[in-house]
Amino acid sequence: MNFPLENSGNLIVLVAGVLFGFFIESAGLNSPRKLTAQFALRDWSVFRVMFVAIVVAAIGLWLFDVAGWLRFDALKIPTMFFWAMALGGALLGAGMAIGGYCPGTSVVGLFSGRFDALFFMLGMLLGSSVFAVSYDSLQPLYLTKGPASQTLAGLTGWPSWLFLLILAGLAGGGFRLGAWFESRRGGTISAKDLAGSGN
Repeated sequence: MNFPLENSGNLIVLVAGVLFGFFIESAGLNSPRKLTAQFALRDWSVFRVMFVAIVVAAIGLWLFDVAGWLRFDALKIPTMFFWAMALGGALLGAGMAIGGYCPGTSVVGLFSGRFDALFFMLGMLLGSSVFAVSYDSLQPLYLTKGPASQTLAGLTGWPSWLFLLILAGLAGGGFRLGAWFESRRGGTISAKDLAGSGN
């Protein structure tokens, strides 16, 4: 069997990618209007999708650790390069607010026939190229490490389940806050609205 299907791992990744794109498209999250509406605090769909995914994944990992199926200490957690992550996150957020896409939704948008997504992807390639050319001069910033402990539980000594409760509380509070903003700023942008406007 030839690339990209020469092993089952690549097949799983391919199927997962197709499903990801399908659900992003079905939910209308490939439209730049949805993402910019999140930054305008009008439509909190993106926040809800991301936070549900984070909470479900966190609870799943914790349960796997408790059951002994996948121990936390067996997971490789990348070193936190604090300032590089802060600057990169700010630049990514600015790009998402201006362009209306994130890297994943831009791919879905392009294959949905949105040519503005192509320009967003070209912008990402340009930004990546600028970073590559400037890498040596950025190394002092890029290699500034954060704390030695790579998890909140390791940093504070508190149990993991406590952070799960805090995370669930943040999700619940965020959902309520989002509903409050949506009720005062015109509500969510539905897939029907997106189809009707062509955006």
